[in-house]
Amino acid sequence: MHSKIYRISLIAALAGFLFGFDTVVISGAEKKLQALWETSDAFHGTVVIGMALFGTVIGAMFGGWPTNRFGRKKTLVWIGVLYSVSAIGSALANDPVSFGIFRFLGGLGIGASTVAAPSYISEIAPAEHRGRLVGLYQFNIVFGILIAFFSNYLLSGTGPNDWRWMVGVEAFPAIIYTLFSLGIPKSPRWLITQSREAEAAQVLERLGLGVSVEEIERDMKANEMEALKSENIFMRKYRFPLILAFLIAFFNQFSGINAFLYYAPRIFELAGLGESTALLSSIGIGFTNLVFTLLGIYLIDRLGRKQLMYFGSVGYIISLALVAAAFLLEWTGMVVPIFLFLFIASHAIGQGAVIWVFISEVFPNHLRGSGQAFGCSVHWVLAWLIPSSIPFLMNWIGPGPVFGFFAFMMVLQLLFVHYMMPETKGVSLEALSARLSPGRKGS
Repeated sequence: MHSKIYRISLIAALAGFLFGFDTVVISGAEKKLQALWETSDAFHGTVVIGMALFGTVIGAMFGGWPTNRFGRKKTLVWIGVLYSVSAIGSALANDPVSFGIFRFLGGLGIGASTVAAPSYISEIAPAEHRGRLVGLYQFNIVFGILIAFFSNYLLSGTGPNDWRWMVGVEAFPAIIYTLFSLGIPKSPRWLITQSREAEAAQVLERLGLGVSVEEIERDMKANEMEALKSENIFMRKYRFPLILAFLIAFFNQFSGINAFLYYAPRIFELAGLGESTALLSSIGIGFTNLVFTLLGIYLIDRLGRKQLMYFGSVGYIISLALVAAAFLLEWTGMVVPIFLFLFIASHAIGQGAVIWVFISEVFPNHLRGSGQAFGCSVHWVLAWLIPSSIPFLMNWIGPGPVFGFFAFMMVLQLLFVHYMMPETKGVSLEALSARLSPGRKGS
């Protein structure tokens, strides 16, 4: 693999580091903020936690527009700006509403990054390495999660305003990422769709891909591109990739992964662990996530996307059923963290490694930004609704039934993987488009 392509992909994937850090850093501060501002469970879940998640929904829903209109690169740069402003503003906030507003801005960055970064990387990556390179985005997400858990542990108890440092420290990597992203090239495929072939040729030469603009245009069927500009992902011919994007995003969140990541210390405390032990166990979760994500990235272009989803689905079902049983039967101590480590490992090697790669592959070139935005919107609408309801549900029906429901949903995911999910390993984006949208030449 060309080192230059790897380096550029890694810079774009750093948006995932900020995604992971921003998502999880609140877990160490959320109980302190609820006590500080004396908010109800409903207000806390909706405003303090939920505003960031609502921002991800908006960012994902509309992230396809700047990604297509202004390009993948410019969108990635502005994502870094949003993260930077969000971190600094959240650290300086003195009330839950202003805190929620600044967290909302960070959410916009998260949602938009799930559209722009995988799209960008998939468009500069050779087909045989695409899974691994887009997987760098997921690796950075889980690396950001691990660093956020570790940061929370180190900063907890450093003073009455330790929460400000917890949420504010993100500004440092956000500013560094923004500066790095200014130096990456524009996507050559995006440039071709904008009729900027000369610039695309310069980028292809810089990347050293060994492919010409003419070859890409041929594969993209350039003679159809003008007519295709009026198309959208909701046309009948694109129904199957639309369903695939919807279902993989739907099941991703109904595993309970984001609900768990946002409230990991709280869930560990419900299992009988003290506050310090709960934060330390959260670091173990982050480390497990990182190790099995690396394994997933290593295997995704070897075994394929579908095989990893089989592994993950079975692991989900076993681990979530055990977590539900542990709470229902009141098994206390370290048994719950062990089951949750298995849950995280199953997520990392399955859905975690696959989702952003898969969604970036199933739509044709001229609709990739819109398709990515659709899949990410489904993901983030559910990632907003489910974690926002967790404090209420935990108090109302308890953690046992909640985790039992997630286990049942993973049985349904296993059926989806077996009966519907296609394998996309090693196939060019243009060939995938022809295979998954066989009616493209019709209307």
